[in-house]
Amino acid sequence: MYIYYNPNPKHKNTSDCVIRMLSKVYGITWEQAYVKLSGIVLQEFEMPSSNYIWEKFLLSNGFRKMLLPSTCPDCINISEFSSMYNIGTYIACTGTHVVAVVDGNYYDAWDSGDEIITYYFERR
Repeated sequence: MYIYYNPNPKHKNTSDCVIRMLSKVYGITWEQAYVKLSGIVLQEFEMPSSNYIWEKFLLSNGFRKMLLPSTCPDCINISEFSSMYNIGTYIACTGTHVVAVVDGNYYDAWDSGDEIITYYFERR
């Protein structure tokens, strides 16, 4: 089930899905999520939205990466994924977007339920 979630302090609708996701799964503010990610950003000289950066953060902070079929008819969208994985904390990834999925609900600033995911992270 989709739940609107935008912890941006100025309620902006920006391309900050990585920061929104980190805020939700770790139960921290938008600012705290940004600062936590900034440590890796400065070490690697990358942008916070770089898949390499936030994936490295998740892998070093209790998540593991899992693959899903990326071609239909076996593909799964975010809405279906949240229904199937309805216990626990996950990150659904489309390649260009990330969404926090917690106990069957997906949290985003817009209803991204129809987006096809190709991989996900699960909290160990």
